[in-house]
Amino acid sequence: MSNLTLFFKNYVNRLNQAILNLDVKKLKLASDLIKSAIKKGNTIYVCGNGGSAAIANHYVCDFLKYFRQRSKFNPKIISLSNSIETMSAIANDMDYKYVFKYQLQSLYKKGDILLVISSSGNSKNIKEVVNFTNKKNIKTVGFSGFNGGYLNKNATISLHVNAKNYGLSEDSHHVLMHVLLQFLIEDMKKN
Repeated sequence: MSNLTLFFKNYVNRLNQAILNLDVKKLKLASDLIKSAIKKGNTIYVCGNGGSAAIANHYVCDFLKYFRQRSKFNPKIISLSNSIETMSAIANDMDYKYVFKYQLQSLYKKGDILLVISSSGNSKNIKEVVNFTNKKNIKTVGFSGFNGGYLNKNATISLHVNAKNYGLSEDSHHVLMHVLLQFLIEDMKKN
């Protein structure tokens, strides 16, 4: 057996373990929160840095297109990680730690929710936006890895995966996004 074969099996086993150790009750709470926002016509905001930004943008793609094609609902979902122009203007003229908070301050309405994706859970811009949401009573779902950091402790619903590796953490968050998406499609067909 090659070293790659062993590495692959080990990686997949570690990914599987990280996902299976998640508190499924919290996943159900996150599902219910997203479902309620969709049914009420509220906006779902998502954000993250780096690879987590890519996952945030993938949420938009899947919920706007895939979910909508398979249900009677038209979810409103916006990624705060999507506009390099807006993010760089805020970062350049103010500070990078405000790139998500500043956007959300202008956009949110009562009943909107925020999905926050951060492997470390400790990025300054993640802390800023979560502090803002908590002050404004905006419900958040936090996807974190490693020890979960600030996000794990301060999100309304924390979906923390105990993955001590950025790849495993991001892969777990991506899988959880697809689990939520596909579960909600099935669940909302019935309602």
